[in-house]
Amino acid sequence: MSSDTRIRRRIASRFSRRGDRLYIHGKLASDPVYAATVQAISGRRLPMLDIGCGLGLLGHYLHACGALDGYVGIDHDPRKIAMGRDAAERAGLGEAIALREADATAAHPLRGHVAMLDVLHYLPRERQADLLSFAVDHLAEDGVLILRNVIRDGTWRYRATVLEEKFIKAVGWIPGGAQYFPTEADIRGVLEPRGIRVDFRPLFGRTPYNSYLMTASRRS
Repeated sequence: MSSDTRIRRRIASRFSRRGDRLYIHGKLASDPVYAATVQAISGRRLPMLDIGCGLGLLGHYLHACGALDGYVGIDHDPRKIAMGRDAAERAGLGEAIALREADATAAHPLRGHVAMLDVLHYLPRERQADLLSFAVDHLAEDGVLILRNVIRDGTWRYRATVLEEKFIKAVGWIPGGAQYFPTEADIRGVLEPRGIRVDFRPLFGRTPYNSYLMTASRRS
C-alpha cells in the first residue's frame, strides 16, 4: 500500500458516517489539487489560511504530509464546519486544524499561505476582486496563494463545468450556485498591480471540468 493511500484512508476514517468516508476517500484519490498544493508550498513552512475550506480536507492532507506550521479554515456553512471539527477532534488535531464558521472576508491575524479552492466563482463578479485583495492581505512575504478555479474560456470543458454547477445548485450542496466564472485576465488584473507574480496551469485531473491551478507569490 502506498503512503498516499494510507493518508487517504486515515483521513477518511476520521469521519463518522460511512457515506462521508467513501466520498472523502474518493475525493482525495481523484482530485489532484491536494498533491499540487503540497508541491506549491514545498520548502516554505508557514501556517495556512484556507478560505472556503468546506470540511477542511486540505488541512487534514497537508498536516498528514508534514507540510504546514498551522492551519485555519473558514467557511460559512455550519454543517461542513461541524463535520470537519468533529473529524479533527477524533484525530486529536483540534488545535492543529482549526475550523471556523465565518464569512470569506472575516479578518484574521494569520499571515502565511492562503488557499482558495473552488471558491471564487460562487461570488458575484463585483465581490471577487475584494476577496482576492483580502487573500493578498493575509499572504506572508514568503507565502504562496493557491487558487483553484474554473476559468471562463468557452471551451467544451468550460461548458461541461457550467452544467455540473447547475446540478450542484439543484441538489443543494452549494446553495446559490455559481455566480460568475472569472477569466485569467480578471484574476491577473487584481493581483499583478500589487506586485504578485502569477502562474496558471491546467489542473483537469480525471475530470471533464475546466479547472486551473493558480499559484502566486511576491517572489518568483
